[in-house]
Amino acid sequence: MAFLIEIKVPDVGNVAEIDVVDVLVKPGDEVKLEQTLAVLETDKASMDLPSSAAGKVQEVFIKPGDKVSEGTLIATVSASTEEVNVAQPQEPAQQAAEPAPVEKAIEKVPEPVAAVTPEPAAVKPEPVPETPASNVPVHAPHATPAVRLFARELGVDIQKITTGTGRKGRILKDDVKNFVKKVMTEGVAQSGSGIPAMPAIDFSQFGEIEEQKLNKIKRLTGQNLSRVWLNLPMVTYHEEADITEMEAFRNTLNAEKSKDDIKITGLIFIIKALVAALEQFPQFNASLSADGEKLILKKYLNIGIAVDTPNGLVVPVLRDVNRKGINELSAELSETSNKARLGKLMPAEMQGGCITISSLGGIGGTAFTPIVNAPEVAILGVTRAKMQPVWDGKEFVPRLMLPLDLTYDHRVIDGVEGARFMAAIKQYLGDIRRLLL
Repeated sequence: MAFLIEIKVPDVGNVAEIDVVDVLVKPGDEVKLEQTLAVLETDKASMDLPSSAAGKVQEVFIKPGDKVSEGTLIATVSASTEEVNVAQPQEPAQQAAEPAPVEKAIEKVPEPVAAVTPEPAAVKPEPVPETPASNVPVHAPHATPAVRLFARELGVDIQKITTGTGRKGRILKDDVKNFVKKVMTEGVAQSGSGIPAMPAIDFSQFGEIEEQKLNKIKRLTGQNLSRVWLNLPMVTYHEEADITEMEAFRNTLNAEKSKDDIKITGLIFIIKALVAALEQFPQFNASLSADGEKLILKKYLNIGIAVDTPNGLVVPVLRDVNRKGINELSAELSETSNKARLGKLMPAEMQGGCITISSLGGIGGTAFTPIVNAPEVAILGVTRAKMQPVWDGKEFVPRLMLPLDLTYDHRVIDGVEGARFMAAIKQYLGDIRRLLL
């Protein structure tokens, strides 16, 4: 007996839109269980969408360039009873037929269709006090919550978008994008301080060139880092930690492991030392509210690890690190890093970090200035350890020294707090027995 299985976009975390990069099947194709049907991409990672059943593809509902979200129907597969993946049951057809919320429906359909979408009764214009300022509209902007969120993420005051191209003047995402383009073209920032745009240069006049389009991850990562660089007053503090004893202990632990066991890396001890310092200095485990009036202290301890992948830099998050031992963390870090390099990380696995570690230890260097991964307030940079002569009061002795670089948001953390925080990390790494206290 054959069943028609609906393949939908799974839960990918709090992501409104996901780009369809490639569709790898067509109607009539035979697919296997877990075979990739399509490649999706968010602003943080690329991911393969696997088939939850083996059988024949009946219909494909997406194409490259489409935008989808959680629950969007990707394809239907005709499968026999034996081929159905019972471990991942599909939603009943009647659930798929339920109407989506109005604001989500508007996001999914092309603009011409959105023009005939009925207005939600609950959305009413909010009164805005009259103001003599000529550059501020006297009407409340008409936009869905998703568009308002999109505007906030770009740092756009939606009140300044006077007209929308949607039905009854509704402000759409394209209106927000066009507003940003206009501001950047005019070279006038919303705050009133002008930031000149980079001039366009025809490099072909100097010789042969080749243009290579940035993928979405690199493009949006660059935009986010630029936004952080312009909005956060950042300070970087440099220090060195003596890890001679720590490294000897790590080598002893690895020597006791079998050939197939996952080895413990120095990064695991750095993670544990960082967590201990966060518990000692809770202001580092915090985020500043959007209005800059409140400090949101977090009671959980999740650590982001920057991982270099073929598609660009991604930051998977290790959760509840304070509750896990070094062997468990080693296995989790190895699995997460492999998923990141294979493009199999889900957006939810890159959210909820408290502080990030950016390690260049496997490459080299003596110091660098990592950029804070906002809305976090600090980031720890690590470069390669090396043997150095260290004066012990009587003579120079060889010690393995690890360079550390701490960048922090100066609005939340002052210089003394930054130095004390780094001193605590240095102390924990210098004598890891202190992690037991």
